[in-house]
Amino acid sequence: MNKKRGINSYRPKKRLGQYFLTDRRVIHNIIKGAGFRKSDHALEIGPGLGALTVPLAGYVRKITAVEKDSQLADMLKERLSISGIDNVDLINEDILRFDLEGLRAKDEDKLVVVGNIPYNISSPLLERIMACRNSISWAVLMFQYEFAGRLLGAPGGKEYGALTVLIRYNADVSPLVKVPKEAFYPRPEVGSAVVKIDLERPYPVRTQDEAHLKRVVRGAFAHRRKTVFNSLKGALPLYGDDIIYQALDRAGIDPRRRAETIDIDEYVRLASELQSMGNVGPC
Repeated sequence: MNKKRGINSYRPKKRLGQYFLTDRRVIHNIIKGAGFRKSDHALEIGPGLGALTVPLAGYVRKITAVEKDSQLADMLKERLSISGIDNVDLINEDILRFDLEGLRAKDEDKLVVVGNIPYNISSPLLERIMACRNSISWAVLMFQYEFAGRLLGAPGGKEYGALTVLIRYNADVSPLVKVPKEAFYPRPEVGSAVVKIDLERPYPVRTQDEAHLKRVVRGAFAHRRKTVFNSLKGALPLYGDDIIYQALDRAGIDPRRRAETIDIDEYVRLASELQSMGNVGPC
């Protein structure tokens, strides 16, 4: 690739949260740690200039790379052509609007997802992945370190929240690679971490109504400084104080506890008790 078309000729756009991974050792560790197979169809989110795309192309059957920045897409297209890589389908589109399920419909196998995710789309992107989980086997994603910590948090810790519970209800989440600030251009203010989100391994205790579970979990965490009883009272007013108190009691949860101390099993029980007792529909 012509140096004039390389990373030094491109000015990263802050509004898009662009930081380019340049450390080859980190890239190697991500590919090896993820466990890609030659038969995989990988969806890469935000390929940028192809630091991960180019080496990954040799490990998988196909890559669909979705890049929002049209200038970067043109530069990567040129690099792929010069490198003779023909198993990458480059699409210039916003990943939050991209038809994930339509892409899977064109292929018999589930997708595997990989990408360095801008902080400003981390939560909505995860929501999309969870919504399309029947089309995705697993995802290996890089987030800012603090956000990754929220996915891996344990009950009682400050990182543990509604996001933790709802993601880990649908998938097993494990740490893969810590990435220092020095591995990027330009250098960000904080480090990052890569996590593997295995959608083939959801939490073993299930509920009959996931939408209801989401309402209960988000209601419990709506006011973190309040007790779970008081937070649910404010967030789910249609149930009434008596039903909320009794549901907590039947689920074995002290109403004076706070949301961050309650584990996933307890949230599933609480949602089930509220639904069986309340019968009031969506709140």
